[in-house]
Amino acid sequence: MGIIKGVGDFFALDIGTNAIRVVQLKSSANGWSLEHYGYAPVDSRLTGSDSEEARRRVAEVIMTAVGQSGIKTKNVVIGLPSSKTFTTVIDVPMTNVEELRATMKYQVDQYIPMAVDDAKVDWALLGNSLHAQNQQEVLLSSVAKTYSEERLELVESLGLNVIAAEPDPIAMVRALTVPGSKGAVLQLDMGENSTDIAIVYGDAPRLIRTIPTGLSSMVKATVTNLSVQEDQARQFILKFGLAPDRLEGQVLRALENTLDAFSAEVTKSIKFFETRYPSVAVEGCLLTGFASAVPQFDSFLTAKVGKPSRLANPWQGVQLSENDQRQLASVATEFATVIGLAKRSAER
Repeated sequence: MGIIKGVGDFFALDIGTNAIRVVQLKSSANGWSLEHYGYAPVDSRLTGSDSEEARRRVAEVIMTAVGQSGIKTKNVVIGLPSSKTFTTVIDVPMTNVEELRATMKYQVDQYIPMAVDDAKVDWALLGNSLHAQNQQEVLLSSVAKTYSEERLELVESLGLNVIAAEPDPIAMVRALTVPGSKGAVLQLDMGENSTDIAIVYGDAPRLIRTIPTGLSSMVKATVTNLSVQEDQARQFILKFGLAPDRLEGQVLRALENTLDAFSAEVTKSIKFFETRYPSVAVEGCLLTGFASAVPQFDSFLTAKVGKPSRLANPWQGVQLSENDQRQLASVATEFATVIGLAKRSAER
């Protein structure tokens, strides 16, 4: 699914809150192989600002990541952050694709939280409804035209050709889903400021939402409750994590309220899905991003939501050299979105 359709060779660009990531994959009969990648840290104050100076400096970091990667093509697929997009699954009457295409033009305004004239909208047919007879499910996404055009203008000002744009959570699903998997799985990618959630069944997302809690929320709670500096708080979280026997369990206690609220939102998502699809149970959770970088986050979430949680591998099915594995080791879990974007070549 993409807001803009694209063709040809390309690389993927993820303009994250705290890092720029670029990846180019090569598809073959044996799967995927890593052709090029780049990673450049960026100040979150820049990516969160609308000022001209901030955009200029973000553009410089993008070119740094592209330059270090060795990527030659100018064609690029970009991610659109979940905070700027709206994605939902809707039921529509059974009909052929041509009729559906005609009727969707007149129905989307019922579902998106903005005027149709102010939005770019795309949709993808998922297939027969899992809970309603004579209905089929459609994945619907929208983004404000103003934001989309600003993002395209930023990237194309660098001499790049944007051939597609896609919401980050949909790209995440493509990276983390194992084709042909049985049962429903909750996929969770924690970023700096928020966490993307998708519940996937039948190789397709059936629920997508964002929780406004990320690593920065955990850092703030640790700073407040342990009276430490921000850098030290971040180090404590990523080194000691939620282990009750590390640092005398101080980090876990400092994060208790924040993580209880976070776990409640994850549980709410699971209950919503299992209520909509009463014959389908969520079998477990896959964690990536900072959720897989924080020690014992998986066991903590397992205990809180009552579903087995395990670390996901965004690089599954991608061949990469031992040297690349070593170079990427410290940030590998942050690549779910950009790998998902790079895997679009099998679709269009």
